[in-house]
Formats: sequence, C-alpha cells, structure tokens
Amino acid sequence: MNLFEHGLEEQLRARGPLASRLRPNSLDDVVGQDHLLGPKGALRALVEARRLTSIILWGPAGTGKTTIARLLAAAVGAEFESLSAVSAGVKDVRAVADQARTRLAHNGSPTVLLLDEVHRFSRSQQDALLPSVEDGILTLVGATTENPFFEVNGPLLSRSTLFRLEPLDPSALHALLDRGLATDGGTIDQEAATAIVDSVDGDGRALLTTLEVALAIAGQGRHVTLDDVARARTTRALTWGRDDHYDVISAFIKSIRGSDADAGLHWLARMIVAGEDPRYIARRLVVLASEDVAMADPMALLVATAAANAVEYVGLPEAQLNLAQAVIHLAAAPKSNRTALAIWKAVEDVRSQPAGPVPPHLRDSHYKGAEKIGHGVAYHYPHDYPEGWIAQQYRPEEAQGRVYYEPSDHGFEREVGQRMHDRHLP
Repeated sequence: MNLFEHGLEEQLRARGPLASRLRPNSLDDVVGQDHLLGPKGALRALVEARRLTSIILWGPAGTGKTTIARLLAAAVGAEFESLSAVSAGVKDVRAVADQARTRLAHNGSPTVLLLDEVHRFSRSQQDALLPSVEDGILTLVGATTENPFFEVNGPLLSRSTLFRLEPLDPSALHALLDRGLATDGGTIDQEAATAIVDSVDGDGRALLTTLEVALAIAGQGRHVTLDDVARARTTRALTWGRDDHYDVISAFIKSIRGSDADAGLHWLARMIVAGEDPRYIARRLVVLASEDVAMADPMALLVATAAANAVEYVGLPEAQLNLAQAVIHLAAAPKSNRTALAIWKAVEDVRSQPAGPVPPHLRDSHYKGAEKIGHGVAYHYPHDYPEGWIAQQYRPEEAQGRVYYEPSDHGFEREVGQRMHDRHLP
C-alpha cells in the first residue's frame, strides 16, 4: 500500500460512514454467519488449512459478503484485488489476471479477486474469468445477492464452492448496534434499539446507517429515542430479487394450500409492497383454485377468476382488496387435488398407452350419409331418460377400465363422489 492509499484509508477510518469505520479486522470480529465462520464452519476450516478455493458468497445485502472476502484474503496471506461487475469489463478482468500471474511468478504470492455483484456480469464476461480460475492464477470470491443458479454461468459455478450467507439474526444485530454506539459515543433506549433491529430485515449495513442518522438527530446528548429512530428511518427497505420472486410465491401458494389465511395475506402483502406484478399473483391464484381446491369448492375458481378480472379492471392499490378476498376464500375452502391428479394421470395415459378410435356411436352424425357408415348409430341421448342419464360406453375399448378421477370426501366433492357411486361409475 502506498502513502496516498494509506492516508486515504486513515481518513476513511476517521470520517467515513459508521459501517465503514466498523469494518472488522479479522474473521473473529465478524458478527453473525457462525455457520460459516464459527469453530465448525466450512470457511473457517478452509482458512485454517490455508486452502482457500474459488467461492461464491450468496446472501442479502448487509450480511458481510465484501468484508468476509477481504478478511479471507488477509487470512491466507494473499494479495487482494476488487472489481465491481457494475463498472468492470473483460479488459479489467484480464488486467487483474495479468497482475496476478506476474505476482505469482515473481514472489509466489497468490491473488484473491473479489468480484462484487457477480450476477451483473454477462455470460461472455464470466467466461473470461474461467481460464484464470481454472489454472489457479486467481482465487475468485464472487459476491451476489441473486440466486447464483439463475445468474452465474454453469462452468464458473462448477469451479467454485457456494456459500450462503443468512440475514443477521436479532442477537447479531444487537451486538452490532452496541459496537456502533461504543464507536460513536452514544446511548439508546431499549425500545428504540428494538425498533432499529426490527426495521432492517437482517441488514447490518442498514442498521448502522440508521443508527448514525438517529445519533445525528439526537443531537449533542447522543441519546437515541424511539422518535429519533422513526425520523431516521421512515420506511423499511424490502429487497426483491429474482430469488425472492420464486421463494415468496412458493411460500404464498403453500400457505394457502395449507389453509392458513393469515400467512397467505402476509406473503400477498410482501409481494404488493415489493412491486410484484399483480397479474402474476392473480394467475397463480387461478391455478391454485383448480389444483388445490377444485371440486371440493367449485366456487373457488369463480372467486379466483373474478379477482384476476378485478386486477385488470381496477388495478392496484384497490385490487389488493380483491386479491385478499380470493386468498381468504381459497385458504378457508376445503381442499382437494383430485382434479389435478385426474388430468395429469389422463395425459400421461394418453401419451404412453394406445389411444384407440372413437366408438362409432359417439362419432359426429350431423352430416348427410353419416348414418350409412354407422356414425351416431345406437347413441342414447341422456335427456330422453327420466334421470337425465343413461349408462353407455363413452371411451374407446383401449381405455376401458382406466380410472382417473377419484373424488375425495372433502366439501362438495363428497356429493360428487356420491353421484358417481349412485350411477355405478368408477
């Protein structure tokens, strides 16, 4: 490090944001991520064995990805280089690789490259990293908030070990808050401390930023109250990446399927606040109405479809009322997946078994000469019979005896099953 960089670092340490001033100097100082850095953590084991390999650190903002990357390099005695995929290109990657090659040849020093926001690199840019990573010229530490299985090239991912960082839990956040207060010489009411911790969703950087602003608002006394916190952080930031999109919609569907209306409303609210497309939410409810409720409550599909129409007709924010009504109806409804199982089984049957011709009596007979070739002959019109039903063969010989739909005993489907039983249908 030259004198200029040293001086800059000293200035940042004295005058920079609280989050920068509190950046840990060793892995032991890191708050949280005990599953990776604790005594039995995988990253701890790599460091102690001095066998750091290329890794991908995947986790939400403010969980320590950049800090950990720097500390890993220092812990294994490697030179540290940092690039951001937001601004760097292939030329920058190659320049770092050339420096690393020269460094390794001259004095045997390995190089760790932190590539922040690695998911923002294009496929071709990621490919440019492969030779250096594969040869060991660079040890890559990729940091990303997005699911790497969606965003990182398969070849690059296969050459790296994936570690997931979790949002900081309340105890870790309180510990970080105490460090911030000690560093900036402040005190805080317990209810104010709890409010900060509850507002940041496990984001350590957001916690320290909120604390710094609250201390400034508190003024000369440096004692933070609940009102100071409210003024420092008027809204909570809700992250919403591609991974959140899939995970939250999965939790949403599973909550409604599990008949928990309040959980369904929670996930619905999360999606609305994050800006999820309401038409996508409505489509998922329409599918759920037939996949998980179906004939146990035939009204469910009508309610879900009406909510979807309301989204198109009314739009947000008012359409959240229609979506909420559909969520509650679907969650409270009796459940049955027998309709879904029936069509899935029938489709698989048609794909794998002989289909057979349409029986002659079921064929179209609405044209001249159809009767002469036997089409429609011997067909019994159900409405000609007192019960509006008559037993006759309705499928080809090849499909006789195959059972697809087996009604459950839930809700209205019990009545459907009884009707089928009364008609001696399978």
